[in-house]
Amino acid sequence: MLPLLLSLTLAQSTLPTPQAEEVVQPQIVRPLPGKLNAVPVFNSNSPELVLKEGILLSTFPPDGKKVPTAHLNFPFRGLFDIFAHHIARAEPPENLRSLYLGIILHNPGSTPVTVNVLQAASYLSQPDAPFIPLPSFTANTLGTVFSGPGDRVTSDVLRGKRQDIFPAQIVIPPRQSQMLLNQPIPVQGLTPPLNGRSTLMRLRSNGTVYAASLAMFAQTSPDGSDRPPTLEEWQNLLNNSDVAGPRDKTPTPLEDTGKPRIYGRVAGVASGSQWRALLVDNPKAKYLTIPQPGQAFSYALSTLHGGTLGTGQIQSAKMLVRYPDTAYLAHGNYGIQYSLKLPLYNNTQSLQTVSVAIQTPLKEDQLVKPGLRFLSTPSNQVFFRGTVRVRYNDDQGKPQTQFVHLVQKRGQPGEPLTLLNMPAGDRRLVEVDLIYPPDATPPQVLTVTTQAKS
Repeated sequence: MLPLLLSLTLAQSTLPTPQAEEVVQPQIVRPLPGKLNAVPVFNSNSPELVLKEGILLSTFPPDGKKVPTAHLNFPFRGLFDIFAHHIARAEPPENLRSLYLGIILHNPGSTPVTVNVLQAASYLSQPDAPFIPLPSFTANTLGTVFSGPGDRVTSDVLRGKRQDIFPAQIVIPPRQSQMLLNQPIPVQGLTPPLNGRSTLMRLRSNGTVYAASLAMFAQTSPDGSDRPPTLEEWQNLLNNSDVAGPRDKTPTPLEDTGKPRIYGRVAGVASGSQWRALLVDNPKAKYLTIPQPGQAFSYALSTLHGGTLGTGQIQSAKMLVRYPDTAYLAHGNYGIQYSLKLPLYNNTQSLQTVSVAIQTPLKEDQLVKPGLRFLSTPSNQVFFRGTVRVRYNDDQGKPQTQFVHLVQKRGQPGEPLTLLNMPAGDRRLVEVDLIYPPDATPPQVLTVTTQAKS
């Protein structure tokens, strides 16, 4: 799977590198316990590059719409998430009008509906969150470390933030609609004239609502300046337009056809916003016994068809509704939170030093060697950039909460999120939380290692 905003990742070097040697890390790779919850996720990511205005994703009923096939008829009620990521490019290059991204909610009922905005963030690549080279491991206590808009929005939402462009709640009168987002993706003044916007929201509605994401170029004011579209203009586009274009590559079937695999971009409603997991020795156990000294084991993260790392587990969220030319599953689980608890237990008779790390091994479906493969010199391709929260009691028994920003290239083993000196019989809970960031390429693993005795 290609990372999002690949065309915007201008900071990445494109120079060829010498062939790196593969390094096999012998260890067991385990499927991740638990499962995705049932919270629906409005996932708007196709077309990624929008040159023709129209409907990006509509869950409205098709009745009365000019193009019924553009509407998927999926109502939301209670908790639901919205993820949207799209790119604008001036075409032709002299056409520098901003493309606006609109997200509209509609109340079909006869009583008002209140929608609470629990957490939300929306950022542009330029100037909000440019792609910049960052170290592979950086403390990110204040949330000021990020590279790319997907990285920044997931860091904000992981911290429980609601950006000030979003209200705490909106009240939608009966049979009316309101804009939840009406923001530009400007290209004027940029070289090349290319920009992207990533958005992630967690919402709770006390009644039924329908949602749509829409793309429209800026309208012109009487004085000739650009202005945002109005609610009425958005509604007209929703009622009378077809899907936006150009369309992305059509995905190949999920079953292996022997042809190059095309995962496709996502446009639909996915099932599941969070994966909670208690990592223990077996379903009846209460603890996770640390590896023997010098050994490690891993749990697979964000596995997908063709990349299960020998576990046979596909974590990609299922699509409840989707457009037929878009991804069959929410490959990559962009915007989905992984909340993992590791109740570590040192069952040896001596002090052990234990690390917990996120790693980016080479993608495999079946492991060709008994362990994970890494590169002696990781490639230039960044496969993961995002913030991870880790909570644990340190060696003095004091509770710690740390936010760490990771940048991992293909085949990079990564540094420990935490290093624990565990006496004989010690039990220590480590909690790892991350929102899988847009612009990442799965899969990754969470690895527990006990250092060898010197």
